[in-house]
Amino acid sequence: MKRPEREAAVRQIMERAPAPVPPDLCAEAVRRGERLLRRGRQVRRVLWLLAWALAVAFGVWVARVHPWTQPPSRTTPLTGW
Repeated sequence: MKRPEREAAVRQIMERAPAPVPPDLCAEAVRRGERLLRRGRQVRRVLWLLAWALAVAFGVWVARVHPWTQPPSRTTPLTGW
């Protein structure tokens, strides 16, 4: 399709009457947008709750296990050789 043909096709499309818009389009868009925002807020809350629970679990584990200390020796050190 050459440029003049494309321009003619575009003009023809633009001269048509605009497509009818459903009357409840705005209300539907608002409803869907609110639902998406609500879901995003819920996901963020769940993720923060999960992060908090992991931090608490890690703190309890560290308090009980003391991973920074050296484990006890399994053999008696040789002295007096």
